[in-house]
Order: sequence, then structure tokens, then C-alpha cells
Amino acid sequence: MPRIALPVPYGCTVTGIDGKAVGALVERARREVDSGLLPAAQLALALEGEIVVSEALGGCTTDTRFHTYSAVKPTVALTAMELAADGLFDKFAPVSYVLPSFGANGKKAITVSQVMLHAAGFPYAPLGRTETTDRAARLAAYASWRTDWEPGTRFEYHALSAHWVLADIVTEVTGRPYADVIAERVMEPSGCSRWLGISTDDQDDVADVAGVGSEPSAEELAAIGLEELPGRIGTEVLAAFNRPWLRAAGVPGGGGIARATEMARWYQAVLHNPDCFLHPEVRHDAMAVRQDQPDWTGTPANRSHAFVLAGNDGKAGMRGHGHGAPAEAFGHGGAAGQIAWADPASGISFAYLTNGLDRNDLASARRRVALSTRALACVRQ
Repeated sequence: MPRIALPVPYGCTVTGIDGKAVGALVERARREVDSGLLPAAQLALALEGEIVVSEALGGCTTDTRFHTYSAVKPTVALTAMELAADGLFDKFAPVSYVLPSFGANGKKAITVSQVMLHAAGFPYAPLGRTETTDRAARLAAYASWRTDWEPGTRFEYHALSAHWVLADIVTEVTGRPYADVIAERVMEPSGCSRWLGISTDDQDDVADVAGVGSEPSAEELAAIGLEELPGRIGTEVLAAFNRPWLRAAGVPGGGGIARATEMARWYQAVLHNPDCFLHPEVRHDAMAVRQDQPDWTGTPANRSHAFVLAGNDGKAGMRGHGHGAPAEAFGHGGAAGQIAWADPASGISFAYLTNGLDRNDLASARRRVALSTRALACVRQ
């Protein structure tokens, strides 16, 4: 895959890209940086396998790497799906068939598929520093996990817990560190570098995150019928990813580190599947909705085993996609407003990253949708 970023002057166009719309996109991204709210941000657009827009705003360059948080999840899920397609395990079989300790405490029947679809019933299962860095301790901890509701009966986002299980399945069936397998299986063949498990001597270009802004006001929350936001991960937890040991650990549900150009390029690879680096059946499954139970807002989750799809019900914005996104657009967001997606209808992919941890989750969600909406408009009709 091409690796050269080609910035687009606002008054010009690259074939297939509307320069005026690019200008509107960049100016929207620049707003919070110029106001002093966000320290830095990156965005990138790609089309037909090439990066056609790459912008760095504030205290960063296009070579700076940012924390992606949950936007790394699809790389973990797709790797597990690839290994299942190889016949190393059955994703519709219980997790306990691969990780026996997981089956304790009433979890024996939970399937890998349910884990992928955030339907497994343990969204807040805890792991400490020891379990994060010691796989034996982590496998032992799985035995103590319990379910909060009957698996398969509902959707509730598993921010970190589910993808630890998927990562340990990857290690169990390959006998190798999951971050290495992910890099070799779905990153390097797509022309991209690893996003997980960044060694401590390779972190000089990673932007530290910092809390910015204020919590949403009572009036903002009341406008959506809430007194507080459920399941919120606080700024202090997210800022812990500044620690070199945690970056090196490669937390599979939220420890991604990447550049916006790499993310946009990776989505181009998933879109076009060069050299069939993904099994065709895996790619098809990754584009098909398997989970449509509602989230806490009442919005159907519209998830595949790997991605969040925009859907055709007028609620794409609630899923982090741009307003007017085609139903088949697929991607995944991350804490603090990180987003990456691809649109099969137009062929465009987009990524946005920032190191400003906006304490107002409603504001960062609005920013994500506003940017995605403007990115969709950058393709010339």
C-alpha cells in the first residue's frame, strides 16, 4: 500500500476529492485547537488505496503517533476471525473450549461470538496491573469474573474486558504473543505498522494525552434525559496510557497507538483486501450486522464481529458515523473522539486523532460526527 501523504491545498483538488470540502473539514478540526481546547490533532483521508489528505494541527506533525483507544478493537477482532477461519477454533463455540479457566463462575456457555458482539455479560470485569502484564495471572483472574446479566440477552459495551479474552484466545491457539500475531496477520500485509505493544524504546514520537475542558453541564445532560453518563471512563483512567509500561503492554481493547494516515490506509486495505490478506468470508462477516440489540440510548448497536456499521435507520450519527453516511459504512471510534472508518459506496476512508481528553463526552461525540460528516462531503460526486 502507498505510504506517502499528499496534502491537498484548500483551493485545489486531487482526482476524486473536493478541495473546498477538504477546507471545511480541516477548519472544523482546527476550531478546538485554535481555541486552545485541544493541544493537537491529526486527520487523514484516503481514496483508492492512497492518502490524499493529511493534516497535523497544533503541537504535532504528521509523524506523531496518538493513542487510538478503542479504535484499535477491529484489528484484534479481525485477527481472531482470521484464526477461526484457519480452523484453529470455532468462534461460535464457548470461550471455555479454548481458555478453560474462563468457564468458571457460570461462564461456561459464553461463546467467542458473544464476546466479539459485546453480548457476553461482563462489561466491567476488572484486571489490575499484574494481570495486564502477566498472562498466567490474567487467565486465573478470568475464573473469578462473573456475569452481570444473562449472556446473549442484551448489548452493553465491553470497553476493555472482551478484547482481553480475544487477545488471549489469539495467544492460546498460536502459542505466540497476541500483539505480534495481530501485527503479522492484519497489519503488515495491509502495509501498516503495528498499533499494539509499542516497546518502551519506541515511544518518543507518541503524544502524551491530557485532560481538557469541563464535564457536561446538568443542563446538557437533562436535555438528553440523564443525570449522568452511564459507563463513562474517566480522564484519569485514560491518562494512565501515558505510562510507558502500559503502552508496551498493548491493552487490546484500548491501547492502540497510530498515526491518522496509518488508520486511513488500514481501512483502505480492509475495503479493497489487497492480495486477499483477509479471508473473503472473514471480510464478508466483518461487514455484516450481527448485533442489533439497543445500547443505553435505545439505538440499535448495528455491529458486526469487528466493526460498527452506519445503518439505514437515520441513526448513523449515534454510532459515530457522519450524518448521511451510507448504511454499509464501517468503522470504530475511541475515547476522546478518536474515529476511523471507510465508506464502500464512495471508496473513501477517514481518521481523526487527538491527544486532548475532552471531559465533556457529549462535545467529543458531536465533534466526531461533525468531522465524519464533513469527511463524507470531500468525495466529488
